[in-house]
Parts: sequence; C-alpha cells; structure tokens
Amino acid sequence: MRTSSAAGLSADRLGRLRRVLTGHVERGTVPGLVALASRRDEVHVETIGTTAVDGDTPMRRDTIFRITSMTKPVTAVAAMILVEECVLRLDDPVDRWLPELADRRVLNRVDGPLDDTGPANRPITPRDLLTMRMGFGHPMVAPLSTPIMRAEDDAGLRTFGPPKPSTSHPPDAWMRELGALPLLRQPGEAWLYDTSYHVLGVLIARACGQPLESFLRERIFDPLGMPDTGFSVPADRLDRFAECYEAGADGLTPHDTVADSQWSRPPAFPDAAGGLVSTVDDYLAFVRMLLGNGRYRRGPRILSRPSVETMTANHLTPEQLAGAHAFLGDNRGWGFGVSMVTARDDISAGPGRYGWDGGYGTSWASDPREELIGIVLTQRLATAEPSPVHADFWTTAYAAIDD
Repeated sequence: MRTSSAAGLSADRLGRLRRVLTGHVERGTVPGLVALASRRDEVHVETIGTTAVDGDTPMRRDTIFRITSMTKPVTAVAAMILVEECVLRLDDPVDRWLPELADRRVLNRVDGPLDDTGPANRPITPRDLLTMRMGFGHPMVAPLSTPIMRAEDDAGLRTFGPPKPSTSHPPDAWMRELGALPLLRQPGEAWLYDTSYHVLGVLIARACGQPLESFLRERIFDPLGMPDTGFSVPADRLDRFAECYEAGADGLTPHDTVADSQWSRPPAFPDAAGGLVSTVDDYLAFVRMLLGNGRYRRGPRILSRPSVETMTANHLTPEQLAGAHAFLGDNRGWGFGVSMVTARDDISAGPGRYGWDGGYGTSWASDPREELIGIVLTQRLATAEPSPVHADFWTTAYAAIDD
C-alpha cells in the first residue's frame, strides 16, 4: 500500500488524480495533457495522451503549450520590477510613457455612439492597468455588438478573444489606434478584462527602453531558468509544440496547427495579455518564485516580499467587482495579474489561493496556506462552461493533501 510522502501528498490519491485525468483523455475531452502538483519540495508530474488528435507523439514533460492569459502574472511581475526600481510609480499618470492615452474621453453609455462622450475624471495609472481598471476592455455585462466594440474590430485592435499574433499591429501603431477611441468607463471605475495588459506590455517596453521579450528574458526567464518561455517557438523546438483545438458539434477541430502556427515566428505585437508559450517546468519555476515571496530557492531575487504580497492581495471594491462576477466567480478578487480566493466555497478554493487560467486550456494556482502549487496544461480552447479537466484536476490535487 502506498502512503503519503514527507511533503504531505498521498501516493494513493495522486494515483486517483492520474486515473481521473486519463479518463478525460480516453473520452476525447482533450487529446492529452501535462499536469503538475507540487507541495513543499515534492513535484509530481503526469503526462497523458498525445500532442494531437489521432497523433502518435506522446505528451512529454517538456511539451510546449500556448499559455494565453497565464501570461498576465508574468507581465505583472515585470511591471513590479520597474516599480521597485522607481522607473514606474503605481499611481503616477502613464501619460509620460503613453501619450496616446492622455486627455481621455469616456463614453456616456457603454453601448452609445462614439461621439457621445465626456472627459475622463483623472489620468490612467499603472495601478489601473495592473488591476484592469483603465476604463477599456471587455464589458462582461454589456452587449457584445456595440459601436465601440465594432470600432475596435475595425481598427484591428483585437482587445478580447483568442490571441492571433499574426494579425496585430506593431506596438506604436496599436497604441495610436487605441488612443483614437474613447474609454468605456472612467479610469478606476470598473474591472474590464484584457486590454489593460496589452497596454501594460507597451508601457513596460517603453519604460525600460528595450523590447518587451528582451526585458522578460533578461529579468525573469533567464534568472529563473525558463528557456522555453517566449512569444514564439523556435524552429528547432516545434517538434515539442502541441497542436491546438476548439470544440464544436463535430468534436475537436484544429485552431492553430504546428505546421503553420502563428507562434512559429516572432509576433509584430508581443501580447502581454496572452501571447506567451511555456512548459510545465518553466512555469513551475516562475510560480515557485512567487510562492517563495520573490525568490526561487537560492537564485537571484526577482521581487521583494512586499511586492508579491501586493500582487496577491485583492484590489477591487464590491462595486468594481460587480461587472466581473460572471468571469471571476463567487468569493474571488483580483490583484495584479492574478485572481485570489477570498472565502472557501469548494474543496479546492481556500482563502489566499491565487492564480489564473489561460483561454487555450491551461490553469495555474498557488495556495500559500497549503504550500501547494498546481498547473494543468491542455490544448483545447476554453468554452463558456468551466473545463471539466481543470475542475477534476483541482479537486484531485487538493484531495491528495494528506496531513
């Protein structure tokens, strides 16, 4: 009979985790997956299935995935590095670095005409971008077809929806297009998803004086040992890149194939909201750094403990959360790049747990109280319903705690 380890994870129950996840692959929910549960110094990884539907390439621990919105915590760390260095200040206007966003106009109605506006009450700040309260983004409770959203599409901004690296403008052109549109809400007034992190990536690049990916690699990826994380997959690593699918009436259909993947070449616009690819071990190093209060083992310090605590605290008021409820769920808040659980409502949702999911089928969270990290990577786009793979992974990972 298998027993628990010194880290307090039950070997028998980790076996259950594997059986449950294997069932999803056998039923065709996903072609394959890589899942990781880590507690204290123990790391347990499962690689199940294949990288493609009807393929014969098995999932491996170093398989590369599109992590989409799991990019946001990385971007938030990059911004906090600049805050610690006093290059950025959380509550200063961004106008110095992003003049396109100075003197904003704001729609009088979210669904109103573009010329029905009033002046912004105040400038946009880095804190607004980190908390997605800049006043522009996906209005979760508004109709999907409004003049402002049609104008976004016409301008090629793609501020919400699946990342499409090959169709984006370069950063300066993208900012010019965004700056020509009014805000949906007053700065600081409401949580609107996604666009703030596109803007934050441009802010970081301009403030540090180098391309965004160069800064991420120099200050985060290289120090943490994350060689497979970036905005594209080099040609010599495409054999480790998973296919990507969306679910429909006829089952899983290709969304982004390795042979002509949009991630097979550097993008014109490095998408700080959802453009990164990574592996389970690369992302584990990043997550361990956060769980270690800014330092991974004996490596270099990336952030201070107060910065990590600031990132992982709730910054939204009940009023700001009102429009985010459908997206974040009950008993959740939003910090800098991560959501966090504010009250226990599930076996896998204890207070203090923080993390974020990716729309292409990935999920990550850390639980400081339990000293637990979970990461699950699949290649199936999310739908309106929560992924049963993710739900079952989190249930079985928490159920494996054995102390």
